[in-house]
Amino acid sequence: MKFRARELSPAWFIFWLLFWIAVGIVVWLPQTTEIVARWLGVGRGVDVAIYVSILLLFYLVFRIFLKMQSIDRDITKMTQELAIREAKEPKEQDNEQQ
Repeated sequence: MKFRARELSPAWFIFWLLFWIAVGIVVWLPQTTEIVARWLGVGRGVDVAIYVSILLLFYLVFRIFLKMQSIDRDITKMTQELAIREAKEPKEQDNEQQ
């Protein structure tokens, strides 16, 4: 729904689609985690799921951090521009009144 409303980029749509497909596979076929665990050399399938979950959470926190930095820069820039604009306006009004 968010993708149709253009509130979600195509890349993020594909990311979440693949994520939920993977979750569905693990729920309906739990033995798949055992296969992946053997392939990666990890002891149990549950361990793989936990490791992947932790990695995903760190990735999402990193993305949120980057977005917050971008928003912070934008707010700082807008505040500076607004302060400069407001500082110039009274001078222009004083010149017009004289």
